[in-house]
Amino acid sequence: MDSTRIHASYLIETPLAPEAVAEVMAGEQSCGTFKRVEGETDALRARARANVERIELLEAVAAPSLPNALLERQGNPGPWQRARVHLSFPVANIGANLPTLAATVAGNLYDLGESTGMRLETLQVPAAYRQRFELPRQGIAGTRAATGVASGALVGTIIKPNVGFSAAQTAELVGRLCAAGVDFIKDDEVCADPDHAPLAQRVPAVMAVVREHQQRTGKHVMVAFNITDEVDAMRRHADLVQREGGSCVMASLNWCGYSAIQALRRHTPLALHGHRNGFGALSRHPLLGMGYQAYQVLWRLAGVDHMHVHGLEGKFSQSDVEVIEGARDCYTPLAEGLDDTVMPAFSSGQWAGTVPATWAAVQRDDLLFMSGGGILAHPGGAAAGVASIRQAWAAVRAGQSLQQAAARHAELAQALAFFGRG
Repeated sequence: MDSTRIHASYLIETPLAPEAVAEVMAGEQSCGTFKRVEGETDALRARARANVERIELLEAVAAPSLPNALLERQGNPGPWQRARVHLSFPVANIGANLPTLAATVAGNLYDLGESTGMRLETLQVPAAYRQRFELPRQGIAGTRAATGVASGALVGTIIKPNVGFSAAQTAELVGRLCAAGVDFIKDDEVCADPDHAPLAQRVPAVMAVVREHQQRTGKHVMVAFNITDEVDAMRRHADLVQREGGSCVMASLNWCGYSAIQALRRHTPLALHGHRNGFGALSRHPLLGMGYQAYQVLWRLAGVDHMHVHGLEGKFSQSDVEVIEGARDCYTPLAEGLDDTVMPAFSSGQWAGTVPATWAAVQRDDLLFMSGGGILAHPGGAAAGVASIRQAWAAVRAGQSLQQAAARHAELAQALAFFGRG
């Protein structure tokens, strides 16, 4: 890969010639505008303009996917041609500036009057450029080391109810979950620093029971405290977690923004759990927004350690194919010769019965398998819920069906009967 250029691919839809639209995209996102201006010399264009690397024509459709007032005013009748456009951008235009990288590859392109569909699909950066950004501080290996889980999936859960518990109630639940045998516990994305359980009270209360559990059993349970806030507050919250012996903080990536996450990453050595809530607004329409591969590249450049991918056979709208591809993206180094992989977090409707699909899809257990209701709603209690998930993982790794394993394990049998499938 050329060390001087960043590559991106887009799915576009247009009633115009895709070749002409690709040139507009390249000019708009580098040195040009809709008309060539004074100072935009051939020499400057050769140095600073984005290049159209190639175009793949796809199908044509009879109706536009998205409204476009300019094309409507022009009375353009279609048809609307779809194409995959590959562009490259000079590194020198951007520098080690993550917000500007995002603005370059995913900025005004979405507003172009020439298109009725625009989706950033993939993003590749050269090795030297990737090294100018933050690397994960913990990643897969550090997360395993902190929790003492040398092999096997890390079984995690989420504080439920999402909000409403006091600090003392939250700590009591965390104590029960630690005793149940989980490796990882996270706050929900809607519970950060509420009046009824501020972090100043919740972190010390929770970490007191985590430390007590560790002293008694030798097991450190990683708790991802949701510290989503403005930058200075997140720094203070991260310091509090670290002082109390914690190992992880969580932030809602889309709402904090690239600069805030970079500032947090540079400030704390704790594992940074990246929650993607809101990603559906960027990705759910197939002709708009951003695919997960490009999305996770940008956030990995900010230095996160864990990335949410949702879950297989889960409760959200994403297809299993998208979830699987997302996990594989997390396992793929951003540049050759670097170990900057991050741990995918599988969540959303996960329980023992979704373990076979997860194992079959990724064939590895370097992941957070997070189950809320699958643990907390298990008819035998939280400990039985954790046991059922571990039993399911042991079964699939041994090439057995869940039904075969359930004949030997009451907790798994209860889960299959209660949750209704397996």
